[in-house]
Amino acid sequence: MGALAILLREIGYDVQGSDASFDPPIGPALEAAGVRCLRGFSAEHITRDLDFIVVGNAIRRDNPEALATAESGVRALSMSGALREFFLTGRRPLVVAGTHGKTTTSAMCAWLLRNAELEPGYFIGGLPKNLPSGAAVGSLRRKIVGSTAPPTPFVVEGDEYDAVYWHKQPKFFDYVGVGDDDVVIVTGVEHDHVDIYPDEKTYVAQFEELARKVPASGLIVCDASQRVAARAIAENAKARVAFYALEGDDTGDITPTWLGAYAPIDLGGMQPFDLFVGGMACGRFTMHTPGAHNVRNAVAALCACADGFGVPVLRARTALASFEGVRRRQDLLGTPGGIRVYDDFAHHPTAVHETLAALRAKHRDGRLWAVFEPRSATACRALHQKAYASAFGAADRVLFAPLGRSNVPEGERLDLELLAQEIGERARAMPSIDSILELLGTEARPGDTIVLLSNGAFGGLHRRLLGRFGP
Repeated sequence: MGALAILLREIGYDVQGSDASFDPPIGPALEAAGVRCLRGFSAEHITRDLDFIVVGNAIRRDNPEALATAESGVRALSMSGALREFFLTGRRPLVVAGTHGKTTTSAMCAWLLRNAELEPGYFIGGLPKNLPSGAAVGSLRRKIVGSTAPPTPFVVEGDEYDAVYWHKQPKFFDYVGVGDDDVVIVTGVEHDHVDIYPDEKTYVAQFEELARKVPASGLIVCDASQRVAARAIAENAKARVAFYALEGDDTGDITPTWLGAYAPIDLGGMQPFDLFVGGMACGRFTMHTPGAHNVRNAVAALCACADGFGVPVLRARTALASFEGVRRRQDLLGTPGGIRVYDDFAHHPTAVHETLAALRAKHRDGRLWAVFEPRSATACRALHQKAYASAFGAADRVLFAPLGRSNVPEGERLDLELLAQEIGERARAMPSIDSILELLGTEARPGDTIVLLSNGAFGGLHRRLLGRFGP
């Protein structure tokens, strides 16, 4: 919502917005962009002279401003609806969807298209380190020079979570069908967001419908090794499908056109891989973001940008080598006292497993500490109790913070004590964040790597830990 407010300012709108608080970094960024930040929710903030009102999906229908909006008669939009109307219309969308890897893959796509001088707009659910922000309008040249100019790309992270209380459908439905040649990436499909998708069938159905909504002249890029995703796309797509995979993947009866061959991290800490397209070698590629999962993300981005937008593969190779990643994705915060401290957004078992495997491969010396805060609606539930037991296999020590949600029924909660027992003596369920800080401060030593895994603020543990170990 904050990024959308800034984009609306950039195209000339006077914008105000309400929230409980406006903490850094988004609060200062909004104010610097000229957005009026109204603290708290009040019906008085809604006036009939407004052009339109954008309602976020965290807002319930009984919110005082939601009630006032309904009474005002002013046109109301969801965030995804506003993005479609004001920024995707007249552009060529590149929508990145899937359970995992959306943010990094979206950022890679924006970076590759930008370096190819295609002047893309983008809307990403994170802060790419190479780019000034997570969102940009990009070029509107088609509107300036006439309809004969090709539409410029607009990269958007396609979230499957619902759009708004009156439109309980995935946001990514609003991002496709804008033109007749959308490009969509589907990285994989694993049951998530159990608060709105109670079973796997309901969750998968959203991606099946997404495949049906992509126009016949469009392109869908899909990981062939992800059987659920590949089946959902292959059985429902009208558009052309380009499958990708990594060497050694079991892809069933699908032969991927784009293939990445993972290689061990080099002495400089770079992640290399070889790329093959249609069986032809395209050379060795390197990037800063380690791990097989990031090689998958890169192959997907290369396929979408080259096959969908004509970016030369060799030019994309040069750009990929300078891509620095996204904040909160294997984000090295510092090395105080010779101890590496990473921040990562991973909370689904698959994401946890891939992140820890990548960091173990990058840092072979010292112990790898995995410090996990279950915070999302899915992570706090027992749905993945068994999967979590194997997700932490690469870590030498595992610490579990208390559940980040107190509203999950006791019988449905992730059992952290049981999880620690299943992992063994290297794992402990901790009573508090303070106790985690104390244990790490006492037992971590130079050469160790600590990764803090949470999709929330983790009680300020990142800052406190850096301070505990010193400069």
